[in-house]
Amino acid sequence: MVLLILGIILLLVSFTVFREGSPFVRFTGILRTISLLMMGIGLLTSCVTQIDAGMVGVKSLFGKVQNDVLKSGLHFVNPLLEIRQMDTRTLNYTMSGQHDEGMKTGDDAIRVLTSDGLEVTIDLSVLYRVIPEEAPRLFRETGINYEDKIVRPITRTRIRDNSVYYEAVALYSTKRDEFQDRIFKTIDLDFKKRGLLLENLLVRNITLPASVKAVIEQKINAEQEAQKMQFVLQKEKQEAERKRVEAQGISDYQRIINESLSDRQLQYEQIKAMKELAASSNSKIIIMPSKGGTPIILDTKQ
Repeated sequence: MVLLILGIILLLVSFTVFREGSPFVRFTGILRTISLLMMGIGLLTSCVTQIDAGMVGVKSLFGKVQNDVLKSGLHFVNPLLEIRQMDTRTLNYTMSGQHDEGMKTGDDAIRVLTSDGLEVTIDLSVLYRVIPEEAPRLFRETGINYEDKIVRPITRTRIRDNSVYYEAVALYSTKRDEFQDRIFKTIDLDFKKRGLLLENLLVRNITLPASVKAVIEQKINAEQEAQKMQFVLQKEKQEAERKRVEAQGISDYQRIINESLSDRQLQYEQIKAMKELAASSNSKIIIMPSKGGTPIILDTKQ
């Protein structure tokens, strides 16, 4: 477009300035040729536009936005059209309490009130993209600054609206997935009305008040101590059961021995032992009880 305008200016200059009698009249033909060449190149470049990958081109003519879009590639267009490229790839908008981690510097976390009146801090990432067919309407109604006009305010508002249905501890633990699904549905509906598609909603972190966090930690410690005590008691019960079984086994063994060994059996075993001792070549004294109870001493010492 710039070359086209410059060519027109040079052409007008060649007709108005370089007249007969002027010392520069001999350059008139060259100047007109250059101006026509510049006009041709400018007209050609103005009729051809390139849309990058992952982008769509929104066309506007004298401020009026047209409803059709240009997809990626080369296109021949009206040179009077103004083409605005809009990104249709997945975009990430993060709101975090950590400095320089989110889209805004400083603490940009979302502070909400739960059903039990406690303030909870939420870090969140929004993954979304522009719907290509809705890009002209989005550009016409919102412009290109849709992050600050749509994504940020709608997300923060819907999170605050839905957090009042949950208690702080439940939001932190058991109801976290349910809360994420709930806000996803409401935000996705609002985004589609404005020409955006919500791909994913990531609840990165939920921070409870310090007092609630301390109570939870005390409860967890108490539960761990109770589990530890149950383990100790269970171990002691098992040890007591082991000792009982061992004592029962010893008792049963002694009972069996007592029942199975009679006086005659004991006398027989004693005689066998004495015979083996008597057959030994060592010096010895054998004392054997007599029938009447008087011992008989046999001295075999050599």
